[in-house]
Amino acid sequence: MLYALQQSLNALQLGSIYALIALGYTLVYSILRMINFAHGDLFMVGAFACFAAATFFKLPFAATLVLSMLVTAILGAGLERLAYRPLRDAPRVSAVITALGCGIFLEHFVLWLSPYPQHVPTLLQNQTWTVAGLSVSSIQMAIVAVAVTLMFALDFIVQHTMLGLAMRGISMDLRTVALMGVPVDRVIASTFALGAALGGAAGVLYSLAYPVVDPYMGVLMGWKAFIAAVIGGIGHVRGAVLGGFLLGAVEIFVMTVLPSTYRDLTVFTLMLALLVLRPHGFLGRPALQKV
Repeated sequence: MLYALQQSLNALQLGSIYALIALGYTLVYSILRMINFAHGDLFMVGAFACFAAATFFKLPFAATLVLSMLVTAILGAGLERLAYRPLRDAPRVSAVITALGCGIFLEHFVLWLSPYPQHVPTLLQNQTWTVAGLSVSSIQMAIVAVAVTLMFALDFIVQHTMLGLAMRGISMDLRTVALMGVPVDRVIASTFALGAALGGAAGVLYSLAYPVVDPYMGVLMGWKAFIAAVIGGIGHVRGAVLGGFLLGAVEIFVMTVLPSTYRDLTVFTLMLALLVLRPHGFLGRPALQKV
């Protein structure tokens, strides 16, 4: 029992990171019905921004987190303006190919800047407490606390602000909302910036737990977070959070009973099985079509 609780804490930590990245996928999908496959690389850029801020500017954790989120938010909005907006009325496959191209560009740009894995300096001192035989580290608590705070902040923005209202309106009918005077381009750019900022935050939190970053780290993490978004119901904010935590739990508990080499095989197999049983994920709903 104690062992299971200990692993649950590890799953909570990993799931928090997946959930933050998955939120970026689901935000963009909810308003444009497109998958931003460059999002995993925005997570990687966030981790490298964390490395640069901590190494060259010696910034503390809070300032590093804010700076990394700002960098990725600007980058996300820039990608939307330069790469995705011109293709908004193009076939979906064009946007998908562009997203893949943007991800490859980001990988190789960072690879050009830093061809070797980099060690991120310690941003928070790690302290471990033992409560009733359960070990809890300050890094784990910080990761979960920051991630949950950001999730609540995003939920507040989506549910209780004018920006969130506009985002929900665009997700229902982009063209009608535009006729009502809503600045559609600005709202979509803000959505990309929000999603990218969450990806950047996930990069910083990942660097706390696993302080070695490399230009290819966003590929697998991005795919897994995409799986989390699909599991929860892509386009559904709370579904992305649910999917992230479920994915983290599956990964951690699979490694407790099987060799770690079976982890990814199990995750992808479960996703395929889930899609057969629930094609729209746990909280997703089929899109209504006008006839």
